[in-house]
Amino acid sequence: MSEYFKGISKIQYEGKDSDNPLAFKYYNPDEVVGDKTMKEHLRFAVAYWHTFQGTGADPFGVGTAQRPWENITDPMDLAKAKVEANFEFCEKLGVPFFCFHDRDIAPEADNLRETNKRLDEIVAVIKDRMKNSPVKLLWGTTNAFGNPRFVHGASTSPNADVFAYAAAQVKKAMEITKELGGQNYVFWGGREGYETLLNTDMKLELDNMARFLRMAVEYKKEIGFDGQLLIEPKPKEPTKHQYDFDTATVIGFLRTYGLEKEFKMNIEANHATLAAHTFQHELRVAAINNALGSIDANQGDLLLGWDTDQFPTNLYDTTLAMYEVLKAGGFTKGGLNFDSKVRRGSFEPVDLFYAHIAGMDAFARGLKVAYKMLQDGKFEKFIEERYQSYKTGIGKDIVEGKVGFKELEKYVLELETVKNTSGRQEVLEAMLNKYIIES
Repeated sequence: MSEYFKGISKIQYEGKDSDNPLAFKYYNPDEVVGDKTMKEHLRFAVAYWHTFQGTGADPFGVGTAQRPWENITDPMDLAKAKVEANFEFCEKLGVPFFCFHDRDIAPEADNLRETNKRLDEIVAVIKDRMKNSPVKLLWGTTNAFGNPRFVHGASTSPNADVFAYAAAQVKKAMEITKELGGQNYVFWGGREGYETLLNTDMKLELDNMARFLRMAVEYKKEIGFDGQLLIEPKPKEPTKHQYDFDTATVIGFLRTYGLEKEFKMNIEANHATLAAHTFQHELRVAAINNALGSIDANQGDLLLGWDTDQFPTNLYDTTLAMYEVLKAGGFTKGGLNFDSKVRRGSFEPVDLFYAHIAGMDAFARGLKVAYKMLQDGKFEKFIEERYQSYKTGIGKDIVEGKVGFKELEKYVLELETVKNTSGRQEVLEAMLNKYIIES
């Protein structure tokens, strides 16, 4: 068994006073927060595509990444090497999960039959490696966007052959996810959208996407896969308009087609930014609709209008994200996968460790602050008092459906004045600052 990350041992927790970049400052996996350890709360996962497939290439330059496996030229030997590198990386980092697209773990061949044989070969290697590793599969998914056949979409393609190909690909990916003990299966509609309505039958495309998802639900039940099905919203890029624009749009779509009980959301922070929402907003919308499943843990750049997939280091984002997760009862089958890539200038192998450590520390810190906020209950108390008018009198009648427009008009005609109270936004934001600084 080769060692790919030489000179790097198991990453340890050294505490906030440590200056060691290869040590955790806030993430102590065994520290109990409430009724769970940090490891159980956060359920971190390494994203195969960015960590082991990313090259650092961008539209203006070739890849810069230096990787220990870069001299392996045979595609299948390279795929097997990356399996070993994945488990070594996760074990040294102490991350309990990883996740992948089907085309991340095995290279595509000239036809689906040969491609599936390659997948089977690599899955066997992964299964064998799992026997002696604590690392598990958080979720699998399908790359139905990279190959030129998906130029017009997958389940929303105007070409029925492409729809069929995507279905066959998802079938296989669901099978290997089940075989590897994956706890979720994600649908990310990489090109499920349009560039112009001048050449688009939107109704047919939406109907077909629903047909596709319904087929997936049926096949999940047929093979006995007990994982959670997740949909990952994204507003744009690569298409001008994605059908899974944001959480509210996806929930509306699922309800329209009677699929709302079958799917939850995999929320990505950077996708929230692209949809002109906050990360917290997307998580709250999912949570209040009983649809919060898992999280792609990254952050975007407010000055850039594309998906930068940066490692999460913003403590406001991580705190408010964990605040929503804890309020919703915590993760069940989901977790925090680092759908994040090191910057193009961070090209050395050790940078992969530095970046993950930074993200894990940021979420660990966010977890503790969020837990303290919820334990104190100051924000919840403020909200409860702000909406107190709906607990008695006319407000209570409104909530209980006892009044209509006529009754409300009669009430207002007798009302001398309307008295509002301040929302105290600045006070609450200062309070949040205090929690982040002092907790």
